[in-house]
Amino acid sequence: MFFLVLQRLFFGAVIDILYFPIWWYIGGTKHAAIWCLQLLKKGNDTLAPALWLQNIFVPMYGQYDWQGRIISFLVRSAQVFVRSLALVLWLAVCWLLLLIWLAMPLVTAYGLLKSVIKL
Repeated sequence: MFFLVLQRLFFGAVIDILYFPIWWYIGGTKHAAIWCLQLLKKGNDTLAPALWLQNIFVPMYGQYDWQGRIISFLVRSAQVFVRSLALVLWLAVCWLLLLIWLAMPLVTAYGLLKSVIKL
């Protein structure tokens, strides 16, 4: 009975080890990509450059004279530029996180092989 349980545990562990790369690069990558897209959407909701662009010609603080309109346009143009740049940087961070997710098993396998070969 003890050997039967030990055999099942051993084969279960071997199957899990062999199934891990398949899960990591199919199901896990899908989960990580969805997480990165949600992270990007949260960044877009926070920075909202489209909302600033939508209101670019609306005067700020109810200043409807020509000086207020010019200042409002310039300030909102700067806001749209800076927020768009920040969103592009946030997109790069999301891509970097996804690439790290994809590279993690490869880097781990390389480190394990390198340590085993040195012994």
